Amino acid sequence: MTSIADETALWSRARSGDGRAFASVFDLHRDRAFRHALRLVASAHDAEDVVAAAFFELWRKRDRVSVVDGSVLPWLLVTTTNLARNTGRGLRRHRAAIDRLPRSADLVDPAETAEERIAREHLLTAVRALGEQDAALVVLTALEDLTVADAGAALGLSPGAARVRLHRARKKLRDRLGPADPLLDTPLPEGAAR
Repeated sequence: MTSIADETALWSRARSGDGRAFASVFDLHRDRAFRHALRLVASAHDAEDVVAAAFFELWRKRDRVSVVDGSVLPWLLVTTTNLARNTGRGLRRHRAAIDRLPRSADLVDPAETAEERIAREHLLTAVRALGEQDAALVVLTALEDLTVADAGAALGLSPGAARVRLHRARKKLRDRLGPADPLLDTPLPEGAAR
């Protein structure tokens, strides 16, 4: 694992236009960005496209990227989230056009049980119903293991504001999903305040 000092040095060189240093930053964070994107989009293909676009944006905006505790990962995860949402909007428009066509029998994913599909849809619906920042806070802390302070910093929030927003977002999710949802029971990363 690369230390924060190593990543800071790599990012400094990448910001100066060093392609090899940027490639090292890519190697350092691509798997995490891909896993994050895969949770947000419909397929591995879409996730690969989102990650490629996120790293393109990281390169393009390298002089303006917000670094949190020496790492570009929080910025990258937020950008990945935003790009996945854009992909989702495009897919929804495409699906709406397809839905206007005559339908054949609905296809079912054999790997996913009906109960799992229903639970997943309820969770996605509940998270999407949150505001953009609240949904991002939930995803970054519960699924990406960022501390509340780091997730807040990536979203431009103070640690206190991030804690309050996360608390309220989790309460909204509990009200919609019930207390037994695993996303709500995920402990916060070490050093994070509840």
